[in-house]
Amino acid sequence: MAGWASVAAMDPIGFVAYSDYLCPWCYLAAERLERLERENPDVTIEWRSYLLRPHASAGRDLAAFRRYTESWRRPAAEAERAVFRPWASDAGPPTHSVPAHLVAKAAAELGDDAFRRVHSRLLEAYFAESRDISDDETLRALWREAGLDADAFERREDPCLLERVLLEHEEAQRLGAGGVPSLRLQDRDAVITGALPYESYQRWVAKERARRAGAG
Repeated sequence: MAGWASVAAMDPIGFVAYSDYLCPWCYLAAERLERLERENPDVTIEWRSYLLRPHASAGRDLAAFRRYTESWRRPAAEAERAVFRPWASDAGPPTHSVPAHLVAKAAAELGDDAFRRVHSRLLEAYFAESRDISDDETLRALWREAGLDADAFERREDPCLLERVLLEHEEAQRLGAGGVPSLRLQDRDAVITGALPYESYQRWVAKERARRAGAG
């Protein structure tokens, strides 16, 4: 008990996760990192934007997109709780990454709990429910389903949120994140890319605890 109390008394071990809502491996990483937070009270995760599709593109082929989503079976085979289903809707494909990130940032303005609810709904809606998370009405519906104030949805149009999304994307690229998910410690610039096994995240935390204990 005393040992755990001393660990809990340390400053939180903060991670920064660069992620995109259109990335299936980011959904898998989100599941594992949320578990890491639940099981380790001294761990925090800050989610930042990375844009796999930074620019809107019209006229994407739905049949080709459906075939692409068959590849989601790979991360699905590794998932503990996240649900992946190949695209079964006539909606979409999503035009670009930005709208979902703006909605997530707008939710974060309302607090951490609001962000977590919207963050989860965006991932679930896209990968399990075949809902186009670049569509404004779909995003408005997900906002309501997350239990947030309907009027606050308009926060997504704040130019400051778009600037933040773009700056986070540029930051990730500047630090060498060539893809997502990418993770780093808050006080370090080195990023590791890929949805690591849960045990790898645990080892990362254990090493950081040991480093801090030794420094202390």
